[in-house]
Amino acid sequence: MAHETQITGAISELTAAKLLMESLGYEVAKPLVPEVYDYLARDPANGEAYRIQVKTLRVRTDRDNALVVYARKGNGKPYTPAEVDYIIGVDGNRAFMFECEGLTEYWSTEQSAKKRWIELKTEAEAV
Repeated sequence: MAHETQITGAISELTAAKLLMESLGYEVAKPLVPEVYDYLARDPANGEAYRIQVKTLRVRTDRDNALVVYARKGNGKPYTPAEVDYIIGVDGNRAFMFECEGLTEYWSTEQSAKKRWIELKTEAEAV
């Protein structure tokens, strides 16, 4: 049986793919062989393809409910802009997308996340 963190990660990836398609209208593809990124997402408006890394977003109750996305690869090093264009942090059925800056952690408050990050919403939430 899969480890709990693997299950959580897989659910986050599926949620991110759903929200990319539903919220932004992106085409989403998963590489057939392991890559640094989880998805290639194509913006139909401009035709650009972006490398997307999906991570589970954590709400830090010990830090005034700060939103944090830990963005490390398996070797402990951060994802770099040369490897990944965007990171998506998933919390349940909601997600935030932001540019990869080569950091190991991305922190935000709920209020600033809505300004600095792209919030991905379901069709029902967007109405």
